[in-house]
Amino acid sequence: MLRQDSNDDTEDVSLFDADDDAPRRSKKSKIRHPVASFFHLFFRVSAIVVYLLCELLTSSFIACMVTIILLLSCDFWAVKNVTGRLMVGLRWWNQVDDDGKSHWVFEARKASAHGNKTSSEAESRIFWLGLITCPMIWVIFAFSALFSFKVKWLAVVTMGVILQGANLYGYIRCKVGSRKNLTSVATTYLGKQFLRQEILEPSQRDIFNHLTRMKMTPAYTFKNSLKGHLMDS
Repeated sequence: MLRQDSNDDTEDVSLFDADDDAPRRSKKSKIRHPVASFFHLFFRVSAIVVYLLCELLTSSFIACMVTIILLLSCDFWAVKNVTGRLMVGLRWWNQVDDDGKSHWVFEARKASAHGNKTSSEAESRIFWLGLITCPMIWVIFAFSALFSFKVKWLAVVTMGVILQGANLYGYIRCKVGSRKNLTSVATTYLGKQFLRQEILEPSQRDIFNHLTRMKMTPAYTFKNSLKGHLMDS
């Protein structure tokens, strides 16, 4: 079910449930989409290999640039539209409504009628490993080209950072949800840390830590426990 974020016109959908039971995990360890897993890594790894070896293979900068950009473009399309949907059940895109407003939509595959997931843990590891590692390599290439004054290659590596970084950003947003949810979680965590470190006394921190670990603890429980502890002391 779609959920629209009023702050940044972003639409999110609910993500996966908790992991399946142990008997199901053995089935999830197999690669169910070998072709998608192959092309998820093929285009992006090929672009990196061509960038590293292009000066040894040919002296034509134009041929190397066109080849790298073509591989990066194929990778961007494949990861955004195919491998993300098949391997981890996530997909993101941008759409414009009738009023001309742009909306970022993040989609997650729903569980089947039996509660089983069609993605495997092995595919998930392959997907996220390739998705995170390759943009970091292009960032290293960008700094290397900048500090070595290879201006002509700077445009190529910048294209690699942008195309692969866009997919990384989109799928991270799919995984963790909207910015509003992230801000709420961060604010709650920082508030607890401040209350524990700055306001409470050392003897009271133990009570606070114990109560915050309890699931579904009513708000008045902390107040009554703290009051009783102070009366005893």
